[in-house]
Order: sequence, then C-alpha cells, then structure tokens
Amino acid sequence: MQFFLEKTEFQSLCRDSFDFLSQYDYINQDCYKDYEYALSCSLDDITEYRKKYEILITDIDQIKILAFSIPHLISNISDFQVKNYLFGIFSLLNKAHIYNKNFDIKKLEESINVCCNLINDKQIISVYAYIKGFQESMESVVSSTPFLYWHEKKKLEKITHALISVSDKTGIVDFAKRLENSGIKILSTGGTAKYLNKNGINVIDIEQYTNFPEMMNGRIKTINPKVHGGILARREQDFKVMQEYNIPPIDIVVVNLYPFQATIANPDCTLEDAIENIDIGGPAMLRAAAKNHQYVTVMIDSADYQTVMNEINKSGNTTLETRTKLALKTFEHTAAYDGAIANYLGKEEDGFSSTMNLQFNKVQSMRYGENPHQHAAFYAESGITEACVASSTQCQGKAMSYNNMADADAALECVRSFDAPCCVIVKHANPCGVAVRADIFTAYDDAFKTDPTSAFGGIIAFNRNLDRNTAQSIIERQFVEVIIAPNVDEDAKVILSTKQNVRVLECGDLSTAQPSLDYKRVTGGLLVQDKDLGVITENNIKCVSDLAPTAEQIKDLLFAWKVAKTVKSNAIVYAKNQMTIGVGAGQMSRVYSAKIAGIKAADENLVVENSVMASDAFFPFRDGIDAAAKAGIKAIIQPGGSMRDNEVISAANEHGIAMVFTDMRHFKH
Repeated sequence: MQFFLEKTEFQSLCRDSFDFLSQYDYINQDCYKDYEYALSCSLDDITEYRKKYEILITDIDQIKILAFSIPHLISNISDFQVKNYLFGIFSLLNKAHIYNKNFDIKKLEESINVCCNLINDKQIISVYAYIKGFQESMESVVSSTPFLYWHEKKKLEKITHALISVSDKTGIVDFAKRLENSGIKILSTGGTAKYLNKNGINVIDIEQYTNFPEMMNGRIKTINPKVHGGILARREQDFKVMQEYNIPPIDIVVVNLYPFQATIANPDCTLEDAIENIDIGGPAMLRAAAKNHQYVTVMIDSADYQTVMNEINKSGNTTLETRTKLALKTFEHTAAYDGAIANYLGKEEDGFSSTMNLQFNKVQSMRYGENPHQHAAFYAESGITEACVASSTQCQGKAMSYNNMADADAALECVRSFDAPCCVIVKHANPCGVAVRADIFTAYDDAFKTDPTSAFGGIIAFNRNLDRNTAQSIIERQFVEVIIAPNVDEDAKVILSTKQNVRVLECGDLSTAQPSLDYKRVTGGLLVQDKDLGVITENNIKCVSDLAPTAEQIKDLLFAWKVAKTVKSNAIVYAKNQMTIGVGAGQMSRVYSAKIAGIKAADENLVVENSVMASDAFFPFRDGIDAAAKAGIKAIIQPGGSMRDNEVISAANEHGIAMVFTDMRHFKH
C-alpha cells in the first residue's frame, strides 16, 4: 500500500528534524541550503515530478536531500553504528531514485525521525525495526551496505513444503512427523520416501511431484525446474512465475550426500565405485537452498532438527539468523565434499593430489598466538577418528592457548608410542622427562626426576587413566599448565578442582594412530608429507659393533629411540631403566645436543654411566661417539647411513660401546 505525503507534512518533517539538531553545534551553511530548498518546494513541483515518473510518492530528491543532511548534521557524532544506519538509508533512497522503485513514504518518515533522535547508545537497537520496515518496501533494491542487505525484509509466511532425502536416518522419522503435524507437506525421493511411508508419514514422491520419472539408474531424480524453482524462488519477486508454472515454494531442504569420502576410504574402492558415489542432485539442492536462505531452511545434520522444529512451533517458520547459520554450515559441507572429490581425482603417481583442498572447522578463538602480539584461532579436521588434542574434551581449567595446544599435541604423540604405562612431560614441544613403569604414579615420579626445572609450567601426558594419587602428586609437586590422559577418574577430578586454572583434558583411547598427512606452512606454500608412523622393533635393528647390546640395553635403546623420534632435531636422548636421563634438543650440532643431554643429567644428579643413547639421525663424524663414551654411554642406537659410518663404528669398538643401526631417520623440525 502506498502512502501520500503532502507538502506540509514533508516540510514539517524537515523542520522538526532541523530544529532537533539545531541544539547541537553541527549546523553549517550547507545544511541551511538543503533545509531552505526542502521548504521552498511547491506542491506543483511535486505534482509535476509525479506525472513525469508516474510514481505515487512525493519528490524523492527532496527526501534524499533530507536523508543526506542528517548524517551531515551529526558528522561529529562518534558512534559508527548511527552513521552506518543513516548512510544505509541514503544508499537505499539513491537506488530507489535511480530505478524509480515505489516505496512506503511513511516507513521512510519513521526511519528518518528515529535516526534524527538516535543520539545515545540505548536508542541504537530501536532503529533496526524501522530500517527493516523501510526495507520491506524496497523490494529488488539491494543496498551497498551489507548490514542492511541481510536483514529480513518481512516476516515470512508459514512453511508449507519440505524436501527430505537422507542416508542418515537418525531422528528423521520424529522430525518428519513433527513437520507433518504442523501441516507441512513432505516431498521425498526413493529410499527416503519408502522409509518415511513405512513409518506412517504421508510423503509426496518426487516423481509424483514433478510428473517426471527417475532415470538412468537414479542419476537423475531431483534435477527438475519444479524442484529447483521451488527452492530458488524469491517469494515476492518470482511469485508470478511460480503461479504460471504451478511451482509451490519449498521452504525446508534436508539432504545427505552420497558417502564419497567413506567410499574412497575403502582400500578396495575402484574408480567406478568412486564415480558412482559422486552426488550431483544433492549438492545442487543444498547449494540452491543455502543461496536462497533468505527464504529457505537447509539442513545437512540431524543435530539441527530440534532447533529448527522449536522455531517452527513458535512462529511457523525459522529465523533469518538460524537460516544464515545453516546456510554457512551447508556451504562448508559442500566445499569439503567437492574438495575430497578433487583430491581423489587429482591424485598423481606420487600419491599426492595436483591441487590440495583442505577444510578445517573453527573450534575456538584464542587470546593470542605464540606471542601476545599475534592473533590466533584453533581449527580441527572433520570426522576425527583417533584420540588427539583436537578431539579431546576439556574437564576444567582456563581456555587452551596456542602454545598449550602445540605442547599437548607433542606430549600426546610421544606418550602414545608406548604400550606400558607411561608419563611424558613436555616443555616448548620437547620431552624433558619420560618414564615407563608398572603404573603411572611411578612413571610420573621418574619422568619428573629427569628435569624438574624444565617440568615447571610444563604439559603432562599419560597413556593410562589419571588416578587420584597421581593427580595429588602432581599438584603437590609442581606448577603445571596442562594434563592430558585417556580419561580422568572422578576422584582425581575432585583433587584437580582445587587448582582451577590447570587445564585437564580427556582424549580417549590411545591405542590407534591413524595414517594421515602432516602439513608445514612456508611463505607462499605448504609442505605435505605422510605422518611419521615408522616403528622400530628388536627385529628391525642391526648390530654393527663388535660388542652386541644386552637384552636390557636393547629394551632401553628402543625406549630412547621412541623418545628421540619426538624430540626436535638434532635430538640426543640418554636413557637407563626405561627412563630418560638427559635430553638434548634442537641444536645445530649433534655433538652439542649430546653435551647438553649430559649436562642436564649432571644438573639433576642422574648417573649417565652405563646408560644408552639414541640419535635421531646418523653421526657424520666420530666426535659424537667420543663424547658419548666420555659421558659413560655403553650402547647407542642410530639410523646409520653416513659416509663415515666405518669411522663411527670403529670409534664405538674402541670405546667398548655396542651400536645398532635402524636404517630409519627421525628428523623433526
């Protein structure tokens, strides 16, 4: 309905706005000119303008001048939201003038009046309703201000049709029944239609709805103008087209895609299997619904059924906020789906795709990154199947920081290497104490003894459930940032709750480490490699020295080797009796890493004599062996492969040291 604004009303609007603002010191000569022009407008001018453009509204130019004057008048007001709203109105007015679009002048009057009075923060919220009301009358006019563009033009009509096509039947029967009870007609395809019918729900089969059969063994089901027209239709703008072709609006789209990722995860998957599990109609409907989320509610996840149903019960439709969130979730889902297809089809002879498509979901924002001046957030992969920091549950404590996440991950990767009860203490991504014992209480005690100084403020990981006694020992002995274990006993949680800042994580069963890829960002690129899951056992090692290691030494050598794998290169680990004695990490010289390991042991009064040593890479010279012998090392495990292996072996023989080669390197950067 169009309203007519008489000249006197318009002048009154101008005068009231000007008088209100005149009490502030924002009036200048330009404002007076705009004001005078508005007041001088004659009724004849308005009538002539109306005849010229055949619009039943007053002179848009004058209203535009007024709208432009207001932000000009309050240009010194600091509140950005106020200015944004005002300029948004001006932008809409300008577009209306250009395209000669009719609009409700009363709505405009209300908007301008509210904005004129919008001087304090408490009134900001009230302007939304007025601007929304004004925008209702501006159909087909898209504002250059995104904030205004995404506001709902008007309250949507009640939902009438829902399309359901799912492979995940979780909760779908209850959801469909509730839709049906709300008077919503349900469209469905193939197996989903049969399943819903079987459960007593009236369904309109998609073939019946489109009057077009499924064909090509199901490859074409929903690719039809009546389906996509109902999803994509802009309810007011496309109303005549919908009437002409008998296309009802489809207000809800619930779709699961063919399980492409699960199909290619099967080792026996053929190219034909993969191709047949590339969904076409599903993504098309999802993308269409997500694009048109101003009107359509789209769902890919049964976890969203309850939220949607609650809103429908309340108002007959969902809120724009919910539809926007679900649309975003859908586009993320289809992007990941297409990315998985591209990765699979683009895989080259080396096993890596020609294009790397990755998707991670934001888990949390962080206070800062590695350093306080860096912004940071944590993202996780979809469908995580192994126990890890990304899938862990935080029981208590402050929010995890960037460094907490990195260190907890390092600790967990080390502790999961051991089958027997183990404790790992990490500082700055390097193990500073590791021990394997009959129980985790003793394991923690011995791991702490390796380097109590570095353990302060560290991260502690266990491969067994955390019990009360061990929790008590930790909080009595040291300051700790993070504790992570498969599970935490309830009485242990009670103990830990006395230190509320300590972050406690439960990660679940550590028994399985899944093959995956490691990524390292470099400026302008991404390094990608297989995760280092290399394992060395007693059957893999080769003795190269005259003296063979004893059974106990072999046990300690394998222990030290597992620890060295998780230490930053150059890595040297001294160990004895399944406990680290000293750890040398991250040095440019392997010899200096060995020296540091010895210094660490001496500082804590730990005896290196008769210990073993592990090196993550070969010794290029004999000096590393000479240093080890001087410290009291009696057995060494290393990859071998140096051009001077013979010299290194000779040095071991000279010092009476047993040495084994693994033929596997464990650099870690």
